[in-house]
Amino acid sequence: MPPILNAAAAAALRVVRRAPGLHRAVHAAALRLERTAWGERFIRGVLDEGAGETIGYAAWVDRYDTLREADRRGIAAHIARFERTPLISVVMPAYAVAPDLLEAAIGSVRAQLYPHWELCIADDASPGEAVWTTLQRLAASDARIKAVRRPSNGNICAATNSALALATGEFVALMDHDDLLSPRALYEVAALIQDHPDADLIYSDEDKIDAAGQRYEPHFKTGWNPELLLAQNMVSHLGVYRRALIEAAGGLREGFEGSQDYDLALRVAEATTPARIHHIPWPLYHWRQSGGPETFSQAQMDRCAVAAQRAVAEHLARTGQPVSSVARMDDTPGWVTVRRAIPEPLPMVSVIVPTRDRADLLAACAEGVLKSGYGPLELLIVDNGSVEPETLALFARLSGESRVRVLSAPGPFNFSALNNRAAVEARGDILLLLNNDISMPAPGWLEALVAQAVRTNVGAVGARLLYPDGRVQHAGVALGLGGVAGHVGHFAPGETAGYFGHLKSARNVSAVTAACLALRKTVFDQVGGLDSENLAVAFNDIDLCLKIRAAGYDIIFEPACELIHHESASRGADTEGPAHDRFRAEIAHMRARWGKTLDHDPYYGPIFSLRHSDYQLARPPRRAPPWTLPPHADRSR
Repeated sequence: MPPILNAAAAAALRVVRRAPGLHRAVHAAALRLERTAWGERFIRGVLDEGAGETIGYAAWVDRYDTLREADRRGIAAHIARFERTPLISVVMPAYAVAPDLLEAAIGSVRAQLYPHWELCIADDASPGEAVWTTLQRLAASDARIKAVRRPSNGNICAATNSALALATGEFVALMDHDDLLSPRALYEVAALIQDHPDADLIYSDEDKIDAAGQRYEPHFKTGWNPELLLAQNMVSHLGVYRRALIEAAGGLREGFEGSQDYDLALRVAEATTPARIHHIPWPLYHWRQSGGPETFSQAQMDRCAVAAQRAVAEHLARTGQPVSSVARMDDTPGWVTVRRAIPEPLPMVSVIVPTRDRADLLAACAEGVLKSGYGPLELLIVDNGSVEPETLALFARLSGESRVRVLSAPGPFNFSALNNRAAVEARGDILLLLNNDISMPAPGWLEALVAQAVRTNVGAVGARLLYPDGRVQHAGVALGLGGVAGHVGHFAPGETAGYFGHLKSARNVSAVTAACLALRKTVFDQVGGLDSENLAVAFNDIDLCLKIRAAGYDIIFEPACELIHHESASRGADTEGPAHDRFRAEIAHMRARWGKTLDHDPYYGPIFSLRHSDYQLARPPRRAPPWTLPPHADRSR
């Protein structure tokens, strides 16, 4: 579609979103339209997607998430082969919900293809008799349904704890009184437990459902992501917990209403290990958005946001993670922004900048480093055979600064070798690999990187990089994009938070670009630095990050460090001229070395296409239905 039409449509959509009634009507029409191939192309061509509004989702649901009779037979056969059939207690607080919505919610539990469940419901002293009468009638019709009526209203935490007191299952699934479970939801949970019997926390993807039964705004989540969990409740729905851990944690805490499950997820995560936390990459929970009374979180968003902020702050305090601030995210009050504390005393940072001529770029980069305001640092400029007088004059001027050293490294361009050479010379505890075409628009960027890099579990940290025109150049790397790896959210408008806040939230990722990459020198040395033999130019940073992850460290994207990247301005593209053969050889090396690791990025799941970097749906999804897999296959992929 022409850019002018895109811009006009985006502007109109922003107006529509501010008018709830009109937005609902437009949204309903779009859901119908996108079920056709031409309609989906039209919508994708003219609409500016908001976070989570995945174009083509209705058609995707019809094709890939609608169970046929053969699927149901396959699921039944798989259940018959289960070595263990854990009882799953679905825990539901109920209050003043319309009886038809309550009945639909309970009906979705009764429709589960996995039969080993119990439904534990607490009526939180709903006014009148409608809710309690409905519960009594349904409990009488199915022995697996248990209900209790609280004598007084205690809000969602107290009511959930009352329902939890009825539970006898090994695992507990939390569910709201008007939402719906996919028929395969508890089967998927039980199937994962077959392969991971020590699982303590299991969570799935989710979407929203409107009054007409249309599903929309799917949230396809990442694998376990403790850094992202500090920004948002990525567990939420469907969250399944080992009951013993919930009970050991004291259940849900009153005073955290609206973010009570967020607080619970944080506390349970503290009591287990990442190896016992599992993500099911499939939408198993449908969160109702209209057609009945507002949920607690919809009606009291401000109180929910305060509770979320408090839950995160207390988690950080309990786990001994020093922070400078825990605040509500701008424009998204239910999400949180954590700023890590910088250590005292500050560690010395060695900033390594390879360069060949282009004095204009290097001068801006060097000025940004030296005027960063960060105390103990040195700037190591690795000169790869510069000849231009302007560059030599710049070297002479910078060499007069006590914090600057210019290292001579002539010869063919080899990014890995240049950085490795400087790392040997570096005196700092922290190495910062930095391109010469980076500029720094605001202070505080280096402190944000250091605050992450000094953490013992962190192996490397990368920055949020923007093009000079404000579009996103780098917000973390996803494996498999384009064959090896690519930048997520590439070319997205810089002012947007992106898919569920990913472009502006600190989070665990598989890799970050070495255009701006900070890490402890001990980690760099431990993994052998960059591969100068096989990866002279491309993918050396991806390989470095994969080696770091293999050594047991985390890779973090830190958006508090936001810089401008004039990408490849001093070197040109890797796919032009003689570089083409070298680039193909580097691709072959990465595929040979890392194999299927490149096809299974835990932070950019199998629902997303690897041909696009903007969270488009894969057709078909890269996850096979679990009932079709051989025994002991990994069902969290």
